[in-house]
Amino acid sequence: MNYTVSLVGAGPGDPELLTVRALKRIEGADVVLADDLIDPRVLALVKGRLLRVGKRGGCISTDQHFIHALMIKEARAGHRVVRLKGGDPFVFGRGGEEVDALREAGLEVEVVSGLTSGIAGPAAVGIPVTDRRASPGVILVTGHPGEGRAEPDWAALARTGLTLVIYMGVARAPDITAKLLAAGLKPDLPAAIVSAAHTAQQRHAVTTLAGLPDCIAREGLKSPALLVIGEVAAHAAAADIERLVSSA
Repeated sequence: MNYTVSLVGAGPGDPELLTVRALKRIEGADVVLADDLIDPRVLALVKGRLLRVGKRGGCISTDQHFIHALMIKEARAGHRVVRLKGGDPFVFGRGGEEVDALREAGLEVEVVSGLTSGIAGPAAVGIPVTDRRASPGVILVTGHPGEGRAEPDWAALARTGLTLVIYMGVARAPDITAKLLAAGLKPDLPAAIVSAAHTAQQRHAVTTLAGLPDCIAREGLKSPALLVIGEVAAHAAAADIERLVSSA
């Protein structure tokens, strides 16, 4: 089948983490609509026209309906269109909305999965998001539900006993931390922050749940970043644990 539009996951940053199919779609596209956080090394692989349609929390973002209309316009013009998204298109990437819009316009669409940062980011610093010695599972959740959307039930999430990997949660870390502590999670539960994973700007820090907000401020860690809350966070680099947990 010849797909008119491909929603392609660019992974967490490093172009070596692209799938073979993703690379083929990027190099073969007539036009690529790229999100704001795509690594420049991945964008360098684009051979067709590159259109930047930034989507980033807390910043000026391209209207989602405009992105839909632009994809449809380019596809109807006979162009091979790639919608290039960080991580995986279907993990906090609005991929579902875009697939619906394209199908409603009568277009064929393909989804090319990519490594989501919620798995690859912690792995970059030695944190396994699942480890049977520490937790029976992991929950991927957004810390920024968006305007008009219900906030996650942090108390219910705390009761699961599962590792929490929180996307877009740095700015709301004090509030999230307070709610998780109020729900009964232990103050000394290991927690980690992983910023700009698999890029030249990658940084991370390890602390405790109670110390998480102060650690973020002290270390100057910025978005894009993930919060990892649970015993698995203690698997990160030992030097960071000794330096940061002791000071939390």
